[in-house]
Amino acid sequence: MSYPVETYERLAGEAREIIARYPQGHARSALLPMLHLVQSEDGYVSANGIALCAELLGITRAEVSAVATFYTQYKRHPTGEYLVGVCTNALCAVMGGDEIWEAVSEKVGVGTDETNEAGTITLERLECNAACDYAPVVMVNWEFFDNQTPESACALIDDIEAGKPLHPTRGSAVLPTFKETEHVLAGFLDGREHEGPSAGEASTLGLRIAEERGWSAPADVP
Repeated sequence: MSYPVETYERLAGEAREIIARYPQGHARSALLPMLHLVQSEDGYVSANGIALCAELLGITRAEVSAVATFYTQYKRHPTGEYLVGVCTNALCAVMGGDEIWEAVSEKVGVGTDETNEAGTITLERLECNAACDYAPVVMVNWEFFDNQTPESACALIDDIEAGKPLHPTRGSAVLPTFKETEHVLAGFLDGREHEGPSAGEASTLGLRIAEERGWSAPADVP
């Protein structure tokens, strides 16, 4: 089975735009964003998507699959409209990440890498998201929801199930769906790239203190 003709032509056209970003002779470097393109269509790296990438890059399906199964951002089965990840790595766990995970998992009724029956929410336990200054952190479609508690995370699930607009702590002012986010990760901007703050007080506190005290980075030593 393959994509319908119109879908194939649209995806192939966008894939060629991605390939054109890379130097001639290095087309396979486009594979990572092309896999995000596939997920923007199918919600996961499908067999059709693997075949498309292999065909356009001149590599084997096995080579595409090897990459797609290595990185956790590429999903092996359909993902819900909202991918909810709870960080349970060291600092987030100490700050309450494990309790958040247990509360959210019980509320949605699924475990890690599983999707609810409605197809709206996929849950996953996450490793470090480089947001330790806002621990414990929940991510939805790769956007940050900082300083969470079991109660606030469950309220977030309620908002998703109610179809309410979601507002990340940092990043997009209004949260895109998983497929919309994947299209952006493929390199096609949605016009929201300048919405919302990218860093908050906890991240910039050290810089502000240094500026107030007149501190500067040490000079390079030969």
